[in-house]
Formats: sequence, structure tokens, C-alpha cells
Amino acid sequence: MSIVDDHIARLRREFPQAQLEPRPDGSALVRIPDYPLPAGWNAPTTEILFLVPVGYPMATPDTFWASDTLRLSIGSMPANSQLNANYGGQKPLVWFSIHPSAWNPLRDDLYTYAKLVRRRLAEAR
Repeated sequence: MSIVDDHIARLRREFPQAQLEPRPDGSALVRIPDYPLPAGWNAPTTEILFLVPVGYPMATPDTFWASDTLRLSIGSMPANSQLNANYGGQKPLVWFSIHPSAWNPLRDDLYTYAKLVRRRLAEAR
């Protein structure tokens, strides 16, 4: 069992439907369907995706994507976001530019990154 397997198991304690999709280059895509959203968004849930880079956990997950239809409750795109398919898929999704300010590979994991996503989405802006 790899460290990524251990870390996805921890993530699944909070998000049981989290999926890990390995990629040919050694990276992986984490997909969390039905990620709950707080007030201020146009939907109660969204799908969240983020990349587990080659070299993880020394290399940090960086940025995430949400469903292409995700908007603020007033109908506009969220701040610091745009549509793109840089996650490797065909369909452009809403990309959020967030970066961990501190990452300790001995302490932090996929759940840590999911909490960063949660903090960003708590700011419905």
C-alpha cells in the first residue's frame, strides 16, 4: 500500500465517495462527487477535483476544479476562477487558483488539501 492509498483512505472517512484515478504519468486525480456547499452558491453540492502530483507528498496539490455549472448564488463566476480543462479532462470545469501557504509532507495529506478547498468554498465570493 502506498502513501497515496493511505491518504485517500483518510480522505474517505470524511468523503466516502472520494475516488482516486491514477494517471499514466504517475500523478492521480482525486474526484469528490456531491461535495457539500455552504450558502452563497447556486447549488447545494458540486463535484470537486484536484491533482495529486508526481512526487506527492513532497510535491503539493495545487488548485482545484468544480462542476462547470458552479456559480455564486447571484449568478456570477467566483473570484479567482475560470473555466479550463487543465485537470486533463475534455470538459472545461470551474478552476480555482488556491495554493497551500504551508505544507509539511510529514503532517499534511489529501484531507489537509480538502480542508483548504472547504475554506475557499466557505468564502462564497
